Amino acid sequence: MTTFREQLKSRYVTLGVLILGVLAVLFVRSWSLQVLSGDRFAAAAEDNRVREVIVDAPRGRILDRNGDPLVQNRASLGVTVAAAARHDEELLYRLSVILDEPFDQVMERAASTREAPLEPRVVSVDVPIDVVARLAERESEFPGVEVAVIPVREYPRGMLAAHVLGYTGEISERALESPGMEAYSLGDIVGKAGAEYQFEAVLQGEKGHQRLEVDAMGAPRRVLDEAEPVEGSDVVLTIDTRVQEVAEEALRRAFADAREDDFPDATAGAAVALDVRTGEVLAMANLPTFDPGQFVGGISPEAWAALNSEESDYPLVNRTINALYPPASTFKVVTGLAGIEAGITSERHTYRCAGRWTGMGEQWAKYCWFRGGHGATGFSEGIARSCNVVFYEIGYEFHRRGREELQSYARRLGLGSKTGIDLSGEVDGRVPDAAWKEAFNIDYPEYQAWLPGDTVNVAIGQGDVLVTPLQLSQVYAAIATGGRVMRPHILREVRNSRGETLRTAEPTVAFDAELDRSARDDMHEALQEVVEYGSGASAFRGFPAAVAGKTGTAQMAGRDELAWFAGYAPADDPRYVVVVAVEQGGFGGAIAAPAARQIFAALLDLPVDHVDAADVSR
Repeated sequence: MTTFREQLKSRYVTLGVLILGVLAVLFVRSWSLQVLSGDRFAAAAEDNRVREVIVDAPRGRILDRNGDPLVQNRASLGVTVAAAARHDEELLYRLSVILDEPFDQVMERAASTREAPLEPRVVSVDVPIDVVARLAERESEFPGVEVAVIPVREYPRGMLAAHVLGYTGEISERALESPGMEAYSLGDIVGKAGAEYQFEAVLQGEKGHQRLEVDAMGAPRRVLDEAEPVEGSDVVLTIDTRVQEVAEEALRRAFADAREDDFPDATAGAAVALDVRTGEVLAMANLPTFDPGQFVGGISPEAWAALNSEESDYPLVNRTINALYPPASTFKVVTGLAGIEAGITSERHTYRCAGRWTGMGEQWAKYCWFRGGHGATGFSEGIARSCNVVFYEIGYEFHRRGREELQSYARRLGLGSKTGIDLSGEVDGRVPDAAWKEAFNIDYPEYQAWLPGDTVNVAIGQGDVLVTPLQLSQVYAAIATGGRVMRPHILREVRNSRGETLRTAEPTVAFDAELDRSARDDMHEALQEVVEYGSGASAFRGFPAAVAGKTGTAQMAGRDELAWFAGYAPADDPRYVVVVAVEQGGFGGAIAAPAARQIFAALLDLPVDHVDAADVSR
């Protein structure tokens, strides 16, 4: 029988074996952690001890052709909340009160997960100095809240050229997934429209960083190393600030003139001026416009909705490249040139305008804008007086030939396709033909056939033909140069922060319309007659430089007429093209032509004056 002492001894032996076993396991585990996984855990410890904070680079500036800043950076007083304090609701509520900003908005910005873990959250920018003073006085009440100097975009010229410049905002998650965006992260400020978007790659610069040693609570203790950010490059545009100012003011004056002429809804329009030798855009005006400064620090939902509403006439739309209009009588140059080259008409051809045209049959009668009729009218006078009957005849003859030559000629002059300007949002326009009409009316077979009246309507720039003001400028540039059209562009050069030129935009040929020399010369003479004694004469009386151009008055369903002028100067040595469109403005010669006169004066360094003009032609 086993004694008590033997039992006790057995238990001690068993306990000793267990202890040795446990010690062996601990030894093996310790050896594994230190030897086999040592590097991995050392790296993890280092990651916990060292954090990296990204330092954003200042964006490059945007300058006009003369080096005057249109967009630059300024120091803004901003309020930030430390990452460790961003969930302290009591603190954030007190902060919202002193900032006089909605609590939900402060909470949302403070709780943002777009920044790096240690990076302070910016909850407000452009904080008034008196608020900064109150925060400083009550510093102990706001632990983790700091006032920081934050670089933000500034617009020295206010809203000038806003559609060309564009605006900035936080990058979207969708944009982050796009190719070439690997260097970006959520929360980064990027270009959203205009030049800010188009030239984002050079404006953005290169981020810097700081490596910080942190304590067990994640609070920074010291900077281990850092790399300074590299400032973005400056973008120099082709825009001439003085010409841009004149163009925008000319549009405003055109609206006022239209309202005086009983066109009360004239509140929107566009104007563009180009150098025909290089394709440089010297002015691109759009009204209504917007203040890009609204987007600094983030735009409110209410302000964004207002900028995209019909009631405000869609201020964000760049009408020079994104709005489509019937070209009306400005298209008659296309019909005329095509007719001369096709042998349908000539400078010596005479037409009979009785004010009413029945070439397609009595039941399809159409009218000239001058119901009394122009009588015997030659081709050049048909352009100068904008006689519809002349172009009804030419258009009808094109239809009878059955080759869609008029449409082909319009495309030859660049209509129906994008110009290729270095701005996003450009649309194609439309040159309608039989195939288009059939596809457009696919659900309505009874409307699919292309009819004689369709071609006749196109011949006077009505019907379904649509252009942008920039596309129309290409047509008149072709006439000015004899056919060679340069691609329009707004980039002049890129410079680094030291002012050194990194890249210069080289003029490129967009297309060569290869105009028949005789046809071009006939049209050139006719366009000068428009300004000398025709529908544009009232607007250009006394103007010291020769101008060639064409007025237009477009009919638009449910709206008042759209006023056009398109032309070039000096007529004897063409250098500049100007196109003006005033929505619901009335007659082109009375409203758009005086605005074009002001823009030409600025381009030619002549006194800029305004004239009251009269025109009833279409």
